Amino acid sequence: MTFRSKAFEIALNRVAPSLTPPTEKVADLYGSNTFSDDVMRTLLSPEAYIKISNAIRSGSTIDREVAEEVSAAMKSWAISKGASHYTHWFQPLTGSTAEKHDSFFDLTLDGKAVEKFKGSALVQQEPDASSFPSGGLRATFEARGYTGWDPSSPAFLMDNGAGGKTLCIPSVFISYTGEALDYKAPLLRSLVMLDKAATSVCQFFNRDVDKVTPTLGIEQEYFLVDKALYYARPDLLMTGRTVFGHSPARGQQLDDHYFGSISPRVNAFMADFEFEALKLGIPVRTRHNEVAPGQFECAPTFEEVNLAIDHNALLMDLMQKIGEKHNFQVLFHEKPFAGINGSGKHNNWSLSTDTGINLLAPTTKPKENLRFLTFLLNVVKAVHDHADLLRASISSAGNEHRLGANEAPPSIVSVFLGGELTSMLEELVNKGEITLEKGENFYYKLGITRIPNLQRDNTDRNRTSPFCFTGNKFEYRAVGSALNSASPMIVLNTIVANQLADFKKEMDERLNAGEEKKVATVEILKRYFTESKKILFEGNGYSEEWVEEAKRRGLSNISATYDALGAYVTESTIQAFEKTGVLSSRELHARYEIELENYVKKLQIESRVISDLALNHVVSTVVKYQFKLAQTARALTDLEMLEEAEPIKEIIRDISSHVVVIKKLVHQMTESRKVANNVEDLLSRARIYGSEVKGYFDEIRYHVDKLELLIDDEDWPLAKYREMLFLE
Repeated sequence: MTFRSKAFEIALNRVAPSLTPPTEKVADLYGSNTFSDDVMRTLLSPEAYIKISNAIRSGSTIDREVAEEVSAAMKSWAISKGASHYTHWFQPLTGSTAEKHDSFFDLTLDGKAVEKFKGSALVQQEPDASSFPSGGLRATFEARGYTGWDPSSPAFLMDNGAGGKTLCIPSVFISYTGEALDYKAPLLRSLVMLDKAATSVCQFFNRDVDKVTPTLGIEQEYFLVDKALYYARPDLLMTGRTVFGHSPARGQQLDDHYFGSISPRVNAFMADFEFEALKLGIPVRTRHNEVAPGQFECAPTFEEVNLAIDHNALLMDLMQKIGEKHNFQVLFHEKPFAGINGSGKHNNWSLSTDTGINLLAPTTKPKENLRFLTFLLNVVKAVHDHADLLRASISSAGNEHRLGANEAPPSIVSVFLGGELTSMLEELVNKGEITLEKGENFYYKLGITRIPNLQRDNTDRNRTSPFCFTGNKFEYRAVGSALNSASPMIVLNTIVANQLADFKKEMDERLNAGEEKKVATVEILKRYFTESKKILFEGNGYSEEWVEEAKRRGLSNISATYDALGAYVTESTIQAFEKTGVLSSRELHARYEIELENYVKKLQIESRVISDLALNHVVSTVVKYQFKLAQTARALTDLEMLEEAEPIKEIIRDISSHVVVIKKLVHQMTESRKVANNVEDLLSRARIYGSEVKGYFDEIRYHVDKLELLIDDEDWPLAKYREMLFLE
């Protein structure tokens, strides 16, 4: 029995584990493992609670005395719930989360055991920074780095199974010299600048607004593969995707998996991780089957951006841990299987005021709609002016396999507003007036009296658009499923903050010159619409016609990651980030270098895996199978059954032709990789990997996948698509 057949037998005999739902109501369960506002109110003195609440709301500094009281309360709360260790939980530029656990246990000078957690340990830790990517922000021999507590994201308890619980403290991560080595630090800076810029613009319309908070809802797509079959695929284990695999006869053609009935085993996994997510304060609400077989999606309620991103990173980690319990491997790679849809992470972003107004929600009131159009068009202009940077923010080796593949938004950044909004803006330009009326079809007439009236939104949803308006928010659909959403949100927050600051400056100049406020606003918005109109597109973003049309409009179509990443270090990007103080030129160059290096390493690993699988698994198996066929053909020939022997000989020839090409291509790819590895300039190395080394991937795959159809099913060494995708 082969390893593959053993794995399949194990997977085939899996049953959904029994799951005992919590006895608490969801409302009681929610946030039970977080150091929430209610917990702080109970455990802290009124003075300390007010100070930390003010710090969370307005960003005021927390003094060490308050930190001491908070740390004592955190320790007491965590230990009472079974925690033995604590850690600063942070998000380095590796793309995953990081943690270093320290015990509450300590010894006094006289050797007595105590449980200790000082305010200094809450505020700051010193993990070794030497092995985290820095992009040249520190020398190799400089190991010191600091994590710092972010009080705006609640501490939480992570259940480690048999190892008890750990108190996790969301934190920023900086170098010894103070530069950001993570996603959270620049994200927090961008939120402060966006709040400041958006609030100042809100003051033109409503003096009661004192704070603007960006909100985010992250839809997370993923695949599930049985753990045994996962380990039967070295490529999945090493790269997160299948480098070989012939498409099964039935894939997603019938669209029957989409929103289909969820199998008991998958449902048990979903319910389990949702219960644990709710305990951690992650407001997961939606679950469903996605388009591709074996693909699923979950989505939370909207939250403040910083919290939403922390929760998404935590959710991905949690899903992997719960998956282990259910003998599933969760795949977050953007394109784990060829021939079917890959996975994205749709980022639904909006702006809300402390007075309860969604600034991206249209109304029928002229004054409120002028405010709505002001924020809408400032976002559109920001995206128009920095489209290449927004494209760079979602660039990766994994997402490169997915973007533009007739399943995901293309590498051309465009904005979808919908016909009604676009007409409204045209009217603004042509007449200087704003009207939003509900048409006759605002409610659908189905002709079925027992069905209640169904309401139609002002705009449809365009799933082929990378950046689309969906009624009261923008949805950035091009984000890859494995990506930390902080990357595109840092960019979006920053470019919008920068654009709103420019709008405010021009408005002040016009008002100081005596121009009437409404007239000044309309004139600026008319110009913004005219200048940004070329990025608006209502049609099919997957079509070749759009590629040609975008070229005529002068829009960028940057398909290669190594080219896209260059937007991080352009003059306009550096100016925007340094003007807002979100990232310095040095930090931007570091991130550019880190992303390029990561791209090279990912392709290098994929290339090595392809070589190993092709030669040590596929070709070696094929040669053994050829020998069996040759023995059969020889026996038939000896029996003078020449006609019967000929088809077998033909199969042997077909197999040989593919083997010869595979060995030749693998050798050429290896030589190309050697050339790339000897190139010192990082961009040049990335170009060779992306254009030359990667160019061999699909060629080798073609011949391996042909061999999969020629070799006896019992002998094929790799778990097949039909086994991984349809076994639930």
